[in-house]
Amino acid sequence: MGEEREDPQKLKRIAAAAYEYDNDPRWADYWSNILIPPSMASRSDVQDHYKRKFYQRYIDPDLVVEPMSTNSSSQPARPSAASSTSSNDQPRQRNSGSTSTTRPSGTSATTSPSPTSLRWDRHTIQFSVNAWVFVVAVLAIFPLVPRHLSQRLYRLSFMGTACSSLYSLYSLYGQPREWNLQSLQIYFQSIIAAKDFINFIYCLTFVTSNLCLKFALIPILCRALELVAKFLRRNFNRSSLYRKYLEEPCVWVESNTSTLSMLSSHAEIGLGFLLIISLFSWQRNIIQTFMYWQLLKLMYHAPVTASYHNSVWTKIGMTVNPLVHRYAPFLQTPISAAQRWWFR
Repeated sequence: MGEEREDPQKLKRIAAAAYEYDNDPRWADYWSNILIPPSMASRSDVQDHYKRKFYQRYIDPDLVVEPMSTNSSSQPARPSAASSTSSNDQPRQRNSGSTSTTRPSGTSATTSPSPTSLRWDRHTIQFSVNAWVFVVAVLAIFPLVPRHLSQRLYRLSFMGTACSSLYSLYSLYGQPREWNLQSLQIYFQSIIAAKDFINFIYCLTFVTSNLCLKFALIPILCRALELVAKFLRRNFNRSSLYRKYLEEPCVWVESNTSTLSMLSSHAEIGLGFLLIISLFSWQRNIIQTFMYWQLLKLMYHAPVTASYHNSVWTKIGMTVNPLVHRYAPFLQTPISAAQRWWFR
């Protein structure tokens, strides 16, 4: 009877291992938001563990994912029977280790708590910064706030998101091995498609501009809301205050991450056209407009944002192309030239 009960889970684990994660855009977004040390992120057993958690969350909720071991060994997790025997053998090893204190056991005992505490600190710092960004951004778009204060809050929200993105990039990728041109080029090639790098460039584009577009805060609010809700649900689910007031909003946010990403994509593309319109005003900034359209091009090709931006641009093309073909055929030549640059 025990084997019959384990058969469905075994089939589910096989299906989870055979799932094509690289073809699912949600996996790249999910993996980019996991804050673990680079030494752990490069391990295959850690990647397999988070792939199973991704499969449990988005594909098959009935899949049982065993907790990842916190020891420093890189061996994959054994089946339940083997794990039960190893757990029974652990007290013997500890008793034998207490009689003869060897150096490896001492080092493992001192280094095992450090990854957990370090990861907790990173999550806490990210939560604090993102919660602060969310409050500041909401106050910045609030209509009753004075104009000079609203503009300061507007810039502070971008600065906070830029700092949060930089910290996340440093946590995931570390720093370049050497500070020369070749090492920097390799380093930037590894992070250029990361969502945090895109967010950093996005914030840098607007925080240095004199043009104050409150519309640009929509992606900032969506990002902060998603990260704050994720942290609250994972760490405060036993709190009575959370269950009473915050559980339903956090569950809604986590179940509608695709909707928030689509909203951010609409806002980001709309900002590109607003910057083009601003070129005909006294607040025009040609360099900012060019940089932002380069960023939109990167968002269109980056795996973490490609699916959402591709969907928005497809809708725009289905609406605009018939109108151009019917009423302004002379625009087809510059549009085709822009498309060649876009897909290059």
